[in-house]
Amino acid sequence: MVSTLYARIRPCRPRPIRPEAGDDPASALALTAPSLWLLMLEARAPWEAMGLAAVSPWLSKMPSGDGHPVLVLPGLGASDISTLALRRFLKRQGYSAHPWNQGLNLGPREGVLDGCRERLQALCAEHGAPVSIVGWSLGGIYARELAKEMPEQVRCVITLGTPFTGHPKATNAWRFYRLVSRQQAPDEELLAEVRKPPPVPTTSIYSKTDGIVAWPCSINPARHAHTENIEVHASHIGMGMNPLAMYAIADRLRQDPAHWKRFDVQGARRWFFKVAHQPEVVAQWY
Repeated sequence: MVSTLYARIRPCRPRPIRPEAGDDPASALALTAPSLWLLMLEARAPWEAMGLAAVSPWLSKMPSGDGHPVLVLPGLGASDISTLALRRFLKRQGYSAHPWNQGLNLGPREGVLDGCRERLQALCAEHGAPVSIVGWSLGGIYARELAKEMPEQVRCVITLGTPFTGHPKATNAWRFYRLVSRQQAPDEELLAEVRKPPPVPTTSIYSKTDGIVAWPCSINPARHAHTENIEVHASHIGMGMNPLAMYAIADRLRQDPAHWKRFDVQGARRWFFKVAHQPEVVAQWY
């Protein structure tokens, strides 16, 4: 039944977004956001949470982690409560998982990024080891930028449904972001900087049925050997509770940064995961 549903939803094309005052006319023509059908599918998030509870015994059989610190950053409009399930899972797997401790994520307001830097420095000093950063949606933007600024203190970066490439308006949360963050449309120079990957192992976990972020906005280019993209079946809102995303996160955190390898989809994994390392994938919606 689930596979039939996805087969019906996948052909849906993203709906175009009308350009607003100040937009570049040429780039505005390419702006797209997930379709209304995909947005409606975000209602399946509670089922993903229940699925996590159902498969917890299976996930608990994964090899334990090495105990290194992991900082988990929430998405737009969310707080540490939204990442509680993920952090509990990581602790059961043997990691020292930590919240960001800044309340609701209302965008990069004054002091927010400074608070992230201080949190990262404190955790690194406390544990005497680099910190892995897991960022959900907008939290993934913070994670990538922290790793660019402080690469010696970051072990790896894992993002969940994070729109780090493309245009911010290729999401169904752009207007909400502008409202709560009080930020205006970023310029092309800033967008170009955001698109650049960090100099540490970087994983983007994304879903083609994401109803908030257009999935091509979450694709790392193939030319970087230390980046990868892992596709899972998940909603945007439920990605931080999705069992497949949890599995992929735990697998990536176990990687030794000195001998890092991309996610392997051989064997049984090929039934649940896909990887995208080809540069042309962004131009192909489905």
